Amino acid sequence: MTDQIDNLEALMKQSLAGDQRAYAALLHEISRLLRPFLAKRLSFTNEVDDLLQEILISIHKARHTYDGNRPCKPWVYAIAKFRLQDHLRAHYSDQLHHADDLSEMEEYLQQDVTEITLSYESISGEVEKLPEKQAIILRLMHQEGYTAKEVAEKIGMKESAVKVAAHRAYKVLRQKLGR
Repeated sequence: MTDQIDNLEALMKQSLAGDQRAYAALLHEISRLLRPFLAKRLSFTNEVDDLLQEILISIHKARHTYDGNRPCKPWVYAIAKFRLQDHLRAHYSDQLHHADDLSEMEEYLQQDVTEITLSYESISGEVEKLPEKQAIILRLMHQEGYTAKEVAEKIGMKESAVKVAAHRAYKVLRQKLGR
């Protein structure tokens, strides 16, 4: 493994000095290094090949920024990581453009599903069965409209503890109510 790292650095230095064979060997070694890295993160082989080409182009354009006193492999992986992020960002952004309009989907779902609305009043019996602090917290937050911060000040707890207690109460209620 050390030989490969030393080899990359030597090839990079030789290619920066103008050695075309070293440059071709460098690109070949970088391809061998990055192909498994990309294959683990992408679904399709053609995506791997396309992105690998983009990364090699980026390395070609940025080769003048390589510092010969530093390791080559982290420099290569940094470029690969940023190009991968760009690719994934563009891919998922494109997927969102092709998604169905959510308002149409909601209308369709509302036609077939009976909507169940829950209010504090409709589940107050279950809330009262909770441990006392949780019941008080939910009552203050949902019946009286206090924020978690205000509830914390009112009952002498930390805001994060109030949020945790409320979360645990919600979890119990979801289990009891089957939602």
